[in-house]
Amino acid sequence: MFKETVEKLLANGLQERQDLFLIDLTISQDNSIKVIIDGDNGVTVDDCVFVSRAIEHNLDREDQDFSLEVASAGAAAPLVNQRQYIKSIGRDLEVATNEGNFKGTLTKADENTITLNWKAREPKPIGKGKVTVQKQADIAYEDIVEAKVMIKF
Repeated sequence: MFKETVEKLLANGLQERQDLFLIDLTISQDNSIKVIIDGDNGVTVDDCVFVSRAIEHNLDREDQDFSLEVASAGAAAPLVNQRQYIKSIGRDLEVATNEGNFKGTLTKADENTITLNWKAREPKPIGKGKVTVQKQADIAYEDIVEAKVMIKF
């Protein structure tokens, strides 16, 4: 009952703020609630406070004791939601699949696949030496084992 109540309150809060979306919700046996959110334009502290209040102000601590933590998906956290891929278009990703690993710039993300582009050095077709070629990979979401944004400093 408690879990369903929390899920409903969270859904109502996210319905009100459609720029935010849920990455993960866990509720432990001791009613420790942990909510991980992301947003189309990133997540601010005010966004976390908004989601926290949407849940906390509608629960009664007299009826059920609980703890609540609302956080944003970290910069180094794997991408798990299609909306995260869409907001990451133009950024460099490292994608692990069953077929191998790819590193490239995310140029497209639709309902079924993502597209990565990168440059590679390959032997010349004729003669000695190497030439730089443009590579592209279309990867289906179901083939992605893990994808992370490559952070540059």
